[in-house]
Amino acid sequence: MGGNATEIKNTYTKRSPLGHYFLLPNEIITLGLSPGELSLYAYLIFCEDRKTHQCWPSIGRISQHTGMSANTVAKYIRQLEDKRLINVEPTKVCTKSGEVRNGTQLFTIRPIQEAVNFKLERDLATLPEQKHARKRR
Repeated sequence: MGGNATEIKNTYTKRSPLGHYFLLPNEIITLGLSPGELSLYAYLIFCEDRKTHQCWPSIGRISQHTGMSANTVAKYIRQLEDKRLINVEPTKVCTKSGEVRNGTQLFTIRPIQEAVNFKLERDLATLPEQKHARKRR
């Protein structure tokens, strides 16, 4: 290049060797999730125990980290369940006084292939049936 060329330095940051990041499965992009659904799913993946695929963040904690209201979080939880991406179970806690109360929800991240298969089956079911036309002789 000419004498006035400016050198551009690589400004990309390197990934931490300590593993301070998490990965989303590539297939998640093919499911047509809304930005809110994707944000919630990513947060649950961030929180999950990598061995059990479970986590139990409170709705308040999810709201705090995603910037969504509690009602919006609840809506997206139902939608992710409907799309077979997560299972949600209520939990119970026992207080010091022996009282049993509702705990946070237990989220289980389902295998991504189950959600992909479910979407493909649902998409296939909505296709119009094609009539087999007979060729005229």
